[in-house]
Amino acid sequence: MDCFPTFVPRPSLANGHTMTIYSWGNPRYFPQLPAPTRRYFDVDAESRIVAECHWQSHAPDHPTLVVLHGLNASSGAHYMKGLATKAFLGGFNVVRLNQRNCGDTEHLSVGLFHSGLTADVAHVVHELTEVDGLPAIAVAGYSLGGNLALKLAGEYGRHAPPALLAIAAVSPIIEVGECVRALERPGNRLYQWNFVRDLKRRLRRKDRLRPGTFDLARLKAIRTVREFDDAYTAPHFGFRGAEDYYRRASAMRVIDRVALPTLVITAEDDPFVPSQPFRHATVTGNPRVDLRLCEHGGHCGFVGPASGADDGYWAENQVVEFITGAVGAA
Repeated sequence: MDCFPTFVPRPSLANGHTMTIYSWGNPRYFPQLPAPTRRYFDVDAESRIVAECHWQSHAPDHPTLVVLHGLNASSGAHYMKGLATKAFLGGFNVVRLNQRNCGDTEHLSVGLFHSGLTADVAHVVHELTEVDGLPAIAVAGYSLGGNLALKLAGEYGRHAPPALLAIAAVSPIIEVGECVRALERPGNRLYQWNFVRDLKRRLRRKDRLRPGTFDLARLKAIRTVREFDDAYTAPHFGFRGAEDYYRRASAMRVIDRVALPTLVITAEDDPFVPSQPFRHATVTGNPRVDLRLCEHGGHCGFVGPASGADDGYWAENQVVEFITGAVGAA
């Protein structure tokens, strides 16, 4: 289970909470990432999503990386831009995708989003291959986006589009219910508060755009992600409740079917993504899954010592190295 190559945290960030909070709050700058081109994808009759795209000259001659963010984040998250920079410098086109309603796009979709909604990503992959004619695609996701990437690969199984060549996931919430239970621990109040605050803000913005679509009467009393999902997410999508939603949205249900080269990076000290599910035989027994379960790293952190041009964001380097190898081997 040791990660290879070994991740070594910065000495001051060897605690999972410290690493997580540092990676959330540390300002980063990306002067080598060119200005993006905005792209819209009409994923269904009532939903449009937006991507910030970085195209190489003669884009079809280059592989393309689609990057997925975590809960309440957007294409502007530091890890999205950090990975995009490294991938672009490595010769990839990069598509930084916003999930439904994220990145100030609440006006583009009637409904909500949930942690297992892979149809949007599948539509983007289809459009990039069938409309744009891009010959080589990889998908990488962080946290909720990591669950989406793994679930997508499992749902495809051995029938993935020929152009989809690799999957990568960093700190993926592959067992959503376990992660929500971990959020409810007293030591994780800060993360819980942050997620709930943003979920409430998004629903209020949706209500201003489409008054009466959602009943906000219960919103003020909600204090946890589970309460929000029980009141809004689960019923909106036809789940029987939060637990039914969590089980059916989790990549764990299909990870044994993953047949693409797949990288999974996660940490033992992640505050709210328990490591135990990654030890299950459905993960460790799948030869297509390269699991790097690290002692340290926090949640979507993995910040090691910087050295020269290397900023120390280890997981980003590992993802680019992995997908480069997978694309080159195809």
